[in-house]
Amino acid sequence: MFENITEDRGQVGIGTLIVFIAMVLVAAIAAGVLVNTAGFLQATAEDAGQESVNKVTNRVDVVSVHGIVNASDPKTVDTINLTTRLAAGSGSVSLNNTTIKYLSADTATTLTNNNSVSATAIDWSNASPTEFAVNNIADDDTSFPILNSQTDRFEVVINTSVVEGSSKNGLTTGESVTLEITSRNGGTSQVILTMPQQLAGKEDGDPVAL
Repeated sequence: MFENITEDRGQVGIGTLIVFIAMVLVAAIAAGVLVNTAGFLQATAEDAGQESVNKVTNRVDVVSVHGIVNASDPKTVDTINLTTRLAAGSGSVSLNNTTIKYLSADTATTLTNNNSVSATAIDWSNASPTEFAVNNIADDDTSFPILNSQTDRFEVVINTSVVEGSSKNGLTTGESVTLEITSRNGGTSQVILTMPQQLAGKEDGDPVAL
């Protein structure tokens, strides 16, 4: 009258539990991967953002520019003097770690700071054609040659007769030169200068506006 009915309920329950645990483990691993990936992407985005900000803000501004006449034949501008300061919102910029891309009709080169002596004391006859020099104009905390204040003013001096080579005494009237000043962080300022059309009457060493 009575039948013995055997059911595998215990085995089914264990199988379900194993599947459930496996699903939880897979979900946990996937969540860990997503969290790590999100953290990596966030850190990368922050680094890229900071680098972009540095390239925009950490640079120098050129306040004024003048040249010095070389009264040879023909008369040329053989020295370019640029008064520089920090750009608005910029952090400190070291001119020791700053480069200047010099581009004229005949010459393309990258200049670095000759920081061994000041521009007023440098012997340009023995100077390298890939160097510029720096003078201290205003520095309230002796940070020279590091621009770290909006009141700092340093003068960058480029001898065009040295950079252009022995075949030229500098830049003649009407010639142009492009200067790209790049800080260590990649912030760049560009200056395009054209030599004055009239140098007649100028004596050796006279300043001219550029």
